[in-house]
Amino acid sequence: EVQLVESGGGSVQSGGSLKLACVYSGYIHRNYCLGWFRQAPGKGREGREAVAYIDNAGNTGYGYIDSIQGRFTVSRDNAKTTLYLRMDDLKPEDTAMYYCAVGLCPMLGVPDVVKWGQGTQVTVSS
Repeated sequence: EVQLVESGGGSVQSGGSLKLACVYSGYIHRNYCLGWFRQAPGKGREGREAVAYIDNAGNTGYGYIDSIQGRFTVSRDNAKTTLYLRMDDLKPEDTAMYYCAVGLCPMLGVPDVVKWGQGTQVTVSS
C-alpha cells in the first residue's frame, strides 16, 4: 500500500518561501504521477485544486492556477523517495491545506487521484 507523509508547512509572511516535502513508500506504477493539490479555506474535498505533478520520467506539469506560475516548482528525489514543492513569493491567497497525491497522469483533478496524504497547512499573512 502506498503511504504519503507530508511535511514543511507553516506560517510565513507575504513574499516568503516554503519547501514542502512528501515522503512516499510502497509501489507506484510507472504510469502514475506524484503531485500536489491544495484545498483553500471553506472549500471541501471536491474543491481541491491541482498545483503540480511529476511523472516517473521527471516530466512536470502544473495545474490551472495561473497565480502560481513561475513561483512554484515541483521536483522529486527518487533515491530519497521524496516529492517536493518549492513555493516562492508566497501570497495570502496561497493559504491552504496542501496535499501530496498519487494518481493518473496528468493529474489535474480530484478524480485522477488514487491516494492522498494527510495534508500540511500553509498560512501566508499579509
